[in-house]
Amino acid sequence: MPYEKQLESPEGRKLLSALRRTIGKLSDVTEVIDGFGHTTFKVREKSFVIAGMGEAGTAISIKSDLTTQDALIRRGPYYRTPYIGQHGWISIDAPLSHDWSEVEELIADGYGLVASKRATARTRRATPPAKKKPARKKR
Repeated sequence: MPYEKQLESPEGRKLLSALRRTIGKLSDVTEVIDGFGHTTFKVREKSFVIAGMGEAGTAISIKSDLTTQDALIRRGPYYRTPYIGQHGWISIDAPLSHDWSEVEELIADGYGLVASKRATARTRRATPPAKKKPARKKR
């Protein structure tokens, strides 16, 4: 399978679309196909998300710190990424079938680990604050 076609299955296209929606909110990110055919998202030439096909279909790897990695692996469904796990990377198979909001938070955390403070600040300014629900009146 040609590398650039690795995520061209319907499931792969759905994953790429979801990743692009999430990562598109972050500043200074580039998307490249690495030498192994994985779609890789980088900031300042440093990878923070890698997407490809695993044994169980789609899979992503996310940059993390070692403490978070340990907690996620103990809880599951995350596992230590082969070859780069010693640097804190975690992976999850079929990420769209899991809690996507948690995956989005992990992606944002991974971005924060590799992005400059300036890029992180631009992202925060560009992201509208969450709407608060009005307080309920006491009767």
